[in-house]
Amino acid sequence: MLNPRLATRYAKSLIDLSLERGELEAVHNDMLYLQAVSKSNPDFVAVLKSPVISPDKKQAIIQAVTDGHISELTASFNRLLVKKGRESNLPEITRAFIEQYNKHEQIFLVKLTTASPVSDAVKNEIVDKVRSQADMKTIQLTTEVDESLIGGFVLQIGDQLVDASVSYDLSNIKKQFLNNDFIYKIR
Repeated sequence: MLNPRLATRYAKSLIDLSLERGELEAVHNDMLYLQAVSKSNPDFVAVLKSPVISPDKKQAIIQAVTDGHISELTASFNRLLVKKGRESNLPEITRAFIEQYNKHEQIFLVKLTTASPVSDAVKNEIVDKVRSQADMKTIQLTTEVDESLIGGFVLQIGDQLVDASVSYDLSNIKKQFLNNDFIYKIR
């Protein structure tokens, strides 16, 4: 079961500790690794959530998966999670940590969805335009292709959405016809 408050508290504690020890970048890389493992291996997440598997076995599995890939601070944090019975929240904690890290480092996530792939020049132009419109130091652009947009683009900056796609315009026109807006204007 998802528990965002718990994940946020554990992530905040880990960020504070890693800042205190000067290991923020190392722990961030560890969290990116753990997130990648969780996303690519659903069996790993199932093991973490399983009430049947003993905490000792879960600890051994986590250590086997992460051995040589994460710092000692993160390994100690993982052992603490298992000791407290919170290992099932590890994927959620990694996500919360990365979000808090981005906020701390002022990294803004921008998602560009287009109907066809775009060139690097267009991507750089969009990043420059977003940077000039808003006070954003570092922008991390991700792109996605969605042919259902027909043309144009959808730009998501945090919780703001700019939909300049052809499919959005067509759906607005359809709504106008369904509402008979044009008939009322003719009379």
